Amino acid sequence: MIKGKTIVLTGANSGIGLEVFKLLYKDNKMLCVDKNVDVLKKYESDSIFVLQKDVSTKEAVDEIFEVALEKLGSIDIFYANAGYPYYEEFNYVDWDRVSRMFETNVYSPIYSYQKYRKYLNGRKGVFAITVSAIGTMAMPGFTVYSASKFAMQGFQEGLRLELPKNIQLTCLYPVATDTGFFKAANEIEFRKPFPVQKPTVVAKKMVKGIEKRKKTVSPCALFGFAKVLMKFFPCVRTMYWALEKRKFNEFKQKAAHGVK
Repeated sequence: MIKGKTIVLTGANSGIGLEVFKLLYKDNKMLCVDKNVDVLKKYESDSIFVLQKDVSTKEAVDEIFEVALEKLGSIDIFYANAGYPYYEEFNYVDWDRVSRMFETNVYSPIYSYQKYRKYLNGRKGVFAITVSAIGTMAMPGFTVYSASKFAMQGFQEGLRLELPKNIQLTCLYPVATDTGFFKAANEIEFRKPFPVQKPTVVAKKMVKGIEKRKKTVSPCALFGFAKVLMKFFPCVRTMYWALEKRKFNEFKQKAAHGVK
C-alpha cells in the first residue's frame, strides 16, 4: 500500500483521477488539482488540499509546485493525470483549438516533469503520467487526441533512455473508460470505442503499479492480447478499425442532422 506519502494529483475531480484519489487520500497527504473541484471540496482537511486550476499554462504548473511545497512540504509522487479529448471529424482550420489540447495533454506534463526533476535534485521520487492506449494506436474521431497521446508516448520512450536513477516513471495506458470523459469529447452522444473499462478497475491497477514500481500499467488484458494478435495478423486491426469507423460514420450522420 502507498502510505505516508506526499502526492500531487492533477485531473482529480472526476474519472480515473477521482478513483485514484479515493484509494490514496486516507493514508497520504495530497494536493488535488482540477479545473472543477466540486467533488473534491468535501474531502478538504488538514491533509487534503484542493487547488482549482487549469493546468494548461506554465504559470499554472509553477503555482501547483509552489502550493504543493507550501502545503505538503515535499512531493514524493507527482501524477500528471489531467487531460481531455475531442471526438470529431478533423475537417476544420483552427490553430487555437489544437493548441489548447496540446497545452493540457502534452506541454503541461512535460513541463511538470522538468519542474519535478529540478525539485528532486537527486532525491528519490515518482513521476506518473496517464498516456492512454490511444497513444499506441490511433482511433477514428480522436485524431487530435490521438496525436497528443502519441506525443506523450514518444516523450516517455525517450525519457526512459536518459532517466536518472532517482526517478521512477510509471505510465498508465487505459482503454476507453466509462467516465464523463466521453461527454467532454462532444455534446453529441456517440458509441464508445471497444472495449470499455470501469474507472475503479483502472485506478486500482495504477495505484498498484506505482507501488510495485512498474514502468507501464495496462489495465485491460484484452487490449494487450489484441496488440500481440494485431502484430502477427494485421487484418485483425483492419477489422477493428472498420468497426470503429462505422461508429464514427454514425456519429457524423447524427452531427449532420443536429441530433444529440
